[in-house]
Amino acid sequence: MFAVIKTGGKQYRVSENDVFVVEKLQGEAGAIIEFKEVLILGEEGKAPTVGAPLVDKAAVFGEVVRQTRGDKIIVFKKKRRQNYRRKAGHRQDLTLVKIVAISPTGTKPAVKKAAAKKEEPAEAKAETKPAAKKPAVKKAPAKKAAAKKAPAKKAAAKKAPAKKAAAKKKS
Repeated sequence: MFAVIKTGGKQYRVSENDVFVVEKLQGEAGAIIEFKEVLILGEEGKAPTVGAPLVDKAAVFGEVVRQTRGDKIIVFKKKRRQNYRRKAGHRQDLTLVKIVAISPTGTKPAVKKAAAKKEEPAEAKAETKPAAKKPAVKKAPAKKAAAKKAPAKKAAAKKAPAKKAAAKKKS
């Protein structure tokens, strides 16, 4: 079964278990949303029911998967020869929705909730995880650092006599 619904000023063709993105809808992840603006209902092999403008009593139920935001777009305005430029960015708030049920009569489906995991007491968690210390990380010996500084001194010593030789040539 499929339906064409209207939300956020746009129309979407959906069927059960479809996941799609719509403009921001109120609701936390896991909340059930009802779309009452159903324009068309149809099944494969049968003629679709077209509303005028909506199908009576029909409803589509979806579950909010998560709230998200779209890609950033740049809004740039310019008027030539007027030194007028404005630049702004925009990210649209979006909602990811999974269709749970399509109902031609508008009855709400039974909500399936995952069994909540039982949390163990803090003492039990401490017992199950043994306290193991990680070995300390050894630092590099200081000899290597001193060895690196020594060549720098030698290079500086070599450069100084060259400048004195160049100064003697000029005179």
